[in-house]
Amino acid sequence: MESKRQQKMASLLQQELAAVLQRDLPHLFGGGLAPSISLVKMTPDLGQARVYLSLLLGTDADARLALVRDSAKEIRQALAKRIRKTARVVPELTFFHDDSAAYAAHMDGVLGQLHIPPAPPAAPAAEGPDELPAPRPRLFKGE
Repeated sequence: MESKRQQKMASLLQQELAAVLQRDLPHLFGGGLAPSISLVKMTPDLGQARVYLSLLLGTDADARLALVRDSAKEIRQALAKRIRKTARVVPELTFFHDDSAAYAAHMDGVLGQLHIPPAPPAAPAAEGPDELPAPRPRLFKGE
């Protein structure tokens, strides 16, 4: 469970890292699309941040992730310029590939291929004393 401090810092980093990758350092991706940041998790001391990148658009996700990891120092410096008045310490950034969207697309395809026959129509219920719901137990005398 993350504390409020961790959540606030993670949210700030997610917004500012997206701006850094799209506006401040577009040359890292050679004119291609910058990855989107799907999640940021902070350590309790706010010293390290685990940044999960969604690299769906593009051909080689591993190469793009390696490029981001190699440029981590430059990204951290650009981030420091943006949050220097908000955060006392700029956390170390560790980048990971977030493949949850690709997994969701795969599972959607698998579920789409399943053939599930429709349920048979239910028989009409006979109304009688056997079909009455069980009485609620009394917890208090006035109930």
